[in-house]
Amino acid sequence: MSPFLIDCIGYGGLVINLYSMSTKGEDKLRLISLIANAIYIVYGVLISAIPIIVGCTIAVFLHGYHLRRLNIKKNCND
Repeated sequence: MSPFLIDCIGYGGLVINLYSMSTKGEDKLRLISLIANAIYIVYGVLISAIPIIVGCTIAVFLHGYHLRRLNIKKNCND
């Protein structure tokens, strides 16, 4: 894969992550951040950056956990 395409993946993750910070609502922010971190994992694999892979994997699990918690809380209030 070309370095340009790899950089585009990294910048794509960055743009999605920045967009997530402008959203309203914790659930939307966490979902979009989860997607951005998944893209960062792909980027980390492509550039062989273990710290990016580890950090973003942890972030994906944390966002997933909190999304599940928010969903359970939302369902209990209905």
